[in-house]
Parts: sequence; structure tokens; C-alpha cells
Amino acid sequence: MLAVRDLSVDIDGSRILRRVSLEVGAGELVCLVGRNGAGKSTTFRTIIGARRAVSGSIALEGRDIARLAPFQIARLGVGFAPEESEVFGELTVAENILLPTWTRATQRSAEEREALAYSVFPRLERYRGRGGQQLSGGERKMVSIARALALDPKLLLLDEPTEGLSPAIVPAIVDGIASIRQLGRAVLIAESNLHHVPDFADRLYVIERGEIIYAGAPADVRKDAAVARVVDGAG
Repeated sequence: MLAVRDLSVDIDGSRILRRVSLEVGAGELVCLVGRNGAGKSTTFRTIIGARRAVSGSIALEGRDIARLAPFQIARLGVGFAPEESEVFGELTVAENILLPTWTRATQRSAEEREALAYSVFPRLERYRGRGGQQLSGGERKMVSIARALALDPKLLLLDEPTEGLSPAIVPAIVDGIASIRQLGRAVLIAESNLHHVPDFADRLYVIERGEIIYAGAPADVRKDAAVARVVDGAG
């Protein structure tokens, strides 16, 4: 589904990503773990076209997307829920969730896609008419993920979906991600805390100072002492 190869990115003259490579297969849930500032968000924003790579390639189902604009990448089926949620405060929950149905046409109707989003986070049904500025942090995160799902994506990128949330709301977010995975969508998650990685993840990548230092099964991540020190101190 997604193949990132040797991706290098500079920001303001500094090398932020160094030959980053990762893959997400169809229907897989893959996690990118690293400390704050390690390069997770830069990786995601480069995949969605908000940053330009100095070198390397990004392919979606074999098609090179590295030079496409963000709206073109979204139309190809890449959904994105940013760390900051970025819910429109002046719009209602329902209006926020419906926005992507205008962005990308698929075989599913807007009503079907809206219903799918609410099925993942049922509590949002109660808040359909509530303004984005009236929501808690956890509710905004749900809306952000539901909105990305309403794009009807092939691939969903979730940047720090549980970061900074109340422990009481985290299980609802994780359950929602599990539901998305059960729908057969490919999902790539960035997390700064290894303990927040869902136990149903297929594969794990660890990024440190812009480089991938581990790629493999989540259960094996601590077998390398240097990697263990990074993930145990992540965040």
C-alpha cells in the first residue's frame, strides 16, 4: 500500500530525516515510535505532501506521489489526522466530518461514509450539532480521526492519536482504531510512547534523530539494548 524509500528531508537548512524507509501493507496497522522531535511528524507531513523531500521516494500502490500536492494525495485515498486534531471550531461535529466527502469521490455515498465514521466513534452521534470549540481534547481527537475516515481512505495516517489525552478517553480511541483496522484499511500510527502502541500492531518502526533504528515485530523491540533505551525513554 505504502512504500517509503530512503527519504531525506531538510527544514531550514537542517537534515531532519535521514534515509527513512518504511512500508505499510494493505490492511496492516504499523506504528512509528520515537521521542518528541525524532522525525515522526515530519515523516507524516512529507508523505501527505506538506513537506518536500530532498531525496528518496514515496509510493502509494506503486504510484510515485512524492511530488504531488496534498489535495492530490488526499484524492488518491490518503487520510490524515494530525497530532493537534485541527478541528474547525466554527463548524459543528457533523460539518467537520462531512468535509472530506466533498474532497474525494468514491463508490460510497456521503451518507454511507458519514455513517461509517460515527460507527467507529458512536459517542460522536450525541454531539453532531455541537461546535468544534465546545469539545474536549479527546472529543476533538475522535472528530479528527472520524473526519479522516470519512475521506474513505485506502491508507490512514494518525499522528499521536492518544498523546496528551485523559487516561479515561484513551481506550475509546484505541477501540476506534481497532474498528478501523477491522474495516480492512491500512493504518500508520505515530506514537512517542511505546506503551500507547496497540497490541494488535503488525509491525513497528523506531525512529531516532531522523533515522530508522529498528524495523520488526513489536515483541522484539527490546532485544537490542540501544533500541530499548530509546523506546523506554520515548516521550
